[in-house]
Amino acid sequence: MKHPLKKEKGSLLEPQFRDEDAAREFLEKMRWPEGAVCPHCGLLGEAYRIAVKEPDLEKLKLTRQRYRKPRKGLWKCAGCRKQFTVTVKTIFEDSHIPLHKWLLAIHLMCASKKGVSAHQLMRMLDIRQYKSAWFMAHRIRYAMTGELPEKMNGIVEADETYVGGRRRRRQTHVMKDGQRTADHIGPVADKAAVFAVVQRGGRVHSRHIERVTADSLKVVLDEVCDADAHLMTDTGVLRNRTTGRKHSLVNHKADEYVRWDEGVCVTTNTVEGYFSILKRGINGVYHHVGRKHLHRYLGEFDFRYNEREVTDGERAQKALAGFDGKRLTYKTTNREN
Repeated sequence: MKHPLKKEKGSLLEPQFRDEDAAREFLEKMRWPEGAVCPHCGLLGEAYRIAVKEPDLEKLKLTRQRYRKPRKGLWKCAGCRKQFTVTVKTIFEDSHIPLHKWLLAIHLMCASKKGVSAHQLMRMLDIRQYKSAWFMAHRIRYAMTGELPEKMNGIVEADETYVGGRRRRRQTHVMKDGQRTADHIGPVADKAAVFAVVQRGGRVHSRHIERVTADSLKVVLDEVCDADAHLMTDTGVLRNRTTGRKHSLVNHKADEYVRWDEGVCVTTNTVEGYFSILKRGINGVYHHVGRKHLHRYLGEFDFRYNEREVTDGERAQKALAGFDGKRLTYKTTNREN
C-alpha cells in the first residue's frame, strides 16, 4: 500500500503548486528547455535575466527619486532589446493571478472528469472575483483545444445531441378570438446542436453546428474521417445520405442498440457514452453554457476524453504543452460568435 503523502509525479505536493517563484521556474524549464527564447524576435540564448536589486533607501530619500521594483522573472533580449517574461504570448499573459494558482487550476480541470465550475475555482484558489475565475477557466480551455493529429480510420461512430435546459414556459395551442393559432415550437428549437465523431478505442472530435442537416454533418465527417473508415450511425439525418464510406445503421426506434454484422459489432454506444459525460458535466457542474462559448467547453471535454488513458498529472502536463503561443483577451472572449 502506498503512503498517503508519498510524492508522486504531478501530485499536489509538487513545489510548483505551492509557491509562485517555483511555478515560474517550472514554466521556464518547460517552455525553454535549451535556454531562454525571446518571444518578440525568436533569438535563442541571447537573453539575460534582470536581477532584482534591493534599493538604497537613504539615497532615495535624499534625491527624492521614485523607485520602481523590477518584476520577478524579467528577461531582456540582447538582440531586439525588449523585455519579456515566461508568460508573454501565452494564456498567462497580463494576468494578476499568481502562477502557482494557474497551475493548480489546470491540474484541477484536468483531474475532474466532468469539469470544475468557475465558482468552485474561485473558492478553492481564493480568487477575489468570479469574472477572473471564469476568464481563467476559458483561457485554460483555449490551451486544451487543438486540432486532430491525423484523420480517423477504422470503425468510426457519429451522432448528434442537443444541449440546453428544459423549456420553462409551456406553449398553449388554445385559439383566442381574433388571433391565429401560434406556430408549434419543436422540442429542440431553442437548444444547441452538438455533432460528435468517435473512433472506436481512439479519439473524439465534437463540434457545435447551427443546423443538423446531412450536408453540414457530411462536411465534418470529410474533415475528420478517412475515406476508408467504417461509419456507424443511427437512423437519423444520415440514413439516406451517401458519405463515400462503408455505412452501417442501428435502428433505435425498433429498440435495436447492438447487433453483429459479419463479425463486426454495429452500435453507437461509444459516442453515446461520450455524450453522457458531456451532459453530466454541463447539467451537473456548469448548469448553463452560452452558445458562443460552447465550442470551448467541447474542446475541454474532448481533451479529457482523448487523454483518458494517462494519469491526472500527465494529463495536466499535456494541457500545459498547449499554452505557448496562445493569447486570449477578455474582450475577444466576449465578442466571439
